[in-house]
Amino acid sequence: MTTETTSRCRAREPEQTQRKVLYLHWSSAREEEVTELLDDWQVIRVGSVQEARAAMQDCPFRVALVRFGELDHERQVAFEQLVEESPPLYWIALIDADSAEQSTFSQLIYDYFFDYYTLPLTDKIPFLSATLGHAYGLGALCDAEHEQRRYQEECQMVGASPAIRLVFSQIRKVAGVDATVLIAGNSGTGKELVARAIHQRSRRRLGPFVALNCGALPENLVQAELFGHEKGAFTGAHCRKIGRIEAATGGTLFLDEIGDLPLSLQVNLLRFLQEETIERLGGHETLYIDARVIAATHRDLEDEIKQGAFREDLYYRLNVLSIEVPDLKERDGDIELLANFFFRKFTEGRQHKVRGFSRKAMAAMNRHDWPGNVREMINRVRKAIVMSDNRLITATDLGLNKGGSEGTVPTLEQARHQAERQAIRCSLKKADHNVTSAARMLGVSRVTLYRLMEKHRLNEAGKN
Repeated sequence: MTTETTSRCRAREPEQTQRKVLYLHWSSAREEEVTELLDDWQVIRVGSVQEARAAMQDCPFRVALVRFGELDHERQVAFEQLVEESPPLYWIALIDADSAEQSTFSQLIYDYFFDYYTLPLTDKIPFLSATLGHAYGLGALCDAEHEQRRYQEECQMVGASPAIRLVFSQIRKVAGVDATVLIAGNSGTGKELVARAIHQRSRRRLGPFVALNCGALPENLVQAELFGHEKGAFTGAHCRKIGRIEAATGGTLFLDEIGDLPLSLQVNLLRFLQEETIERLGGHETLYIDARVIAATHRDLEDEIKQGAFREDLYYRLNVLSIEVPDLKERDGDIELLANFFFRKFTEGRQHKVRGFSRKAMAAMNRHDWPGNVREMINRVRKAIVMSDNRLITATDLGLNKGGSEGTVPTLEQARHQAERQAIRCSLKKADHNVTSAARMLGVSRVTLYRLMEKHRLNEAGKN
């Protein structure tokens, strides 16, 4: 594929009005150029299977043309491999009139092609253009279903709402490059699933995916866990330990809750991102590490920077590419899809009298605000499957029967929980979402307030 073709493909990619078609010209014969005849299409012309593969990596296609010349066994095998290794798309053949009678061509067309046309094309262009349009439309219809099924099978990511489809699109884009990614979203939205999806679509998919929750370990253990240590580096270090960064060599390092990483270690992580090297704790050997870093947080890191809790230079190193995962309540139409997916997942291969959800249960789920997002749904569905005495799961089984609890007196614990939550929300609002000021109003430390916000699943804006 020529440099001119590649640059044209990239330059015109943002245009939405002109559809793209890949054109593999595999013949030495000279005829009127298809590129000129199909003036309502953006034709990306290549001359070999290798160039076709490169073009497919550079541009998404739904339809492709192949101009065949002679078809020997080597070319037939090469084309079959190209089709089988490529993303799904519709192929249309352009062949000489006498080739259509050959059994080799007819079998190949029968096995792999949407349609074919014989040359010359001069009076057939309107029909060819219509066939391309039909194939392109079928490809567009299949894209959504195929993409959803692929994400569901590979990553357990389910959904068809505009909000989650935007995430799918962003995953597809960032997976193709090797830059760092920052995934933002509230607790329980599925940030690690997004990170795994990026890894599984990247060139590093055969390498390891290594995850570390930066907020789950005491500060004195995080450094050794991240960077590893040598024997005798500290009391209890009886042998060398490979850290998470080193273990991710050739693959992806996922740092969950990066906002909880202690300031003292942020500079070490920054140095690794800048230099791609580390030293184990207690060691002197400099190790080169080839690993992609994906980080995730439920915090507003820009606010953390203002509060002095997060390094600005590290933030910009991590936030080269970004994805925001929506709350479940923002994913219109996905509740039923997710509920049924998790029901099948937790009942598959097991004997259960429960057969699904009642209509009232589904209605209750659609009304529910889901403060715990997808994680909350998983817990409610799993518990309901185990505890239900009915053939169909009810709203009560899910703990969502609001009507049944109306008029009842809340327990002291429930009242305390609601009062604490309301006090936090009010203080954050009065403090203009400044966590330090809000903590001062409540008479607690900043760390304690963050812990309470996590407990109540509130962000700095006082929202879920």
